[in-house]
Amino acid sequence: MDGQIQTNRPTLLPDRYPEGDLFICDVTDAIPKDDLGTMEHPLFSLATKADTGQRHYEHNGITLTVTPSSLGLATIHDKDILIYCISQLVAKLNNGKPTSRTLHLTARDLLVTTNRRTDGRGYEQLVSAFERLSGTRIKTNLKTAGEEISEGFGLIDSWRIVRQTKSGRMSELRVNLSDWIFNAINAREVLTISRDYFRLRKPLEKRMYELARKHCGRRSEWKISLKLLQKKTGSSSTLKEFRRLTRAIVKDDIANDHMPDYSIRLGLDSNGSSDMVTFVNRGTVPGSGVNSFASLIPPLDPDTYHRARLQCPGFDVYTLERQWREAFAAVGAGPPRDPDAAFLGFCRRLTSNARA
Repeated sequence: MDGQIQTNRPTLLPDRYPEGDLFICDVTDAIPKDDLGTMEHPLFSLATKADTGQRHYEHNGITLTVTPSSLGLATIHDKDILIYCISQLVAKLNNGKPTSRTLHLTARDLLVTTNRRTDGRGYEQLVSAFERLSGTRIKTNLKTAGEEISEGFGLIDSWRIVRQTKSGRMSELRVNLSDWIFNAINAREVLTISRDYFRLRKPLEKRMYELARKHCGRRSEWKISLKLLQKKTGSSSTLKEFRRLTRAIVKDDIANDHMPDYSIRLGLDSNGSSDMVTFVNRGTVPGSGVNSFASLIPPLDPDTYHRARLQCPGFDVYTLERQWREAFAAVGAGPPRDPDAAFLGFCRRLTSNARA
């Protein structure tokens, strides 16, 4: 089971630091970033209790085996730490600063940025999360930076906490990311996510948001069958239970509009034979506005972004897309016959000019 206990609590966790934290200097400049590999594939457990079962996943030629330690699999809430680390490194890349697999962090900064408590319990949960992240082992043929990795690795290689002896407070964190995650960051295989992601209570909501951000992106909507969504979330529930959990999330979203960036609806397909889940863009994703001539060009296929990243390593493909659309608007050109091919041609010319 995925630990989706129904209560009368608010749908979102409270924003514990609505005005930021005056003691944090650079953290708020690090926009939350998530890596495409872990967004696409179910590496993290949705359970709220120790999940000690090994999981196997296969989809479209991708195979995945996730093996837990005795403490259980890393959870989707543990992933907040990984997102924080990724965000810090991407911010350094954007500012032209050197990066390393080893990060030196402050526990309080991490907890505040991920909307967690900074009391004793918050620090205890942080230690447990590090243990699960380092103990969970992955074997896969996923690709990062154009390389296929067919070996076992952890999400983080190691971690170290320095405590002040008298107060017992954590004064420094040191985290060594895996080569796999570090390669993904350097290849810019990341996406910006909403800060409200850290306020989502239910593990399944966080996983659904990741998939919507990855597949819907800035398109108007994205549809997926309930059965395939269950597979891609990594839910261990039966299909009947997964349908119930999804309906509860949809009901909450209709009542409160609480899901970041995308609303979610559940209905039947055009034949009325199977359940379909639809994610609708709220227009809050950066660059998703529709009030411009450039937006007359139809949305691009998700695979096009992947191909563009391979053609233009180190570039933000969404920034390239905006420039490409604005170029069409500047000359008053109509939408291209094949938008995906036209955009990839733009990327090829950009790469050729950069090498000239």
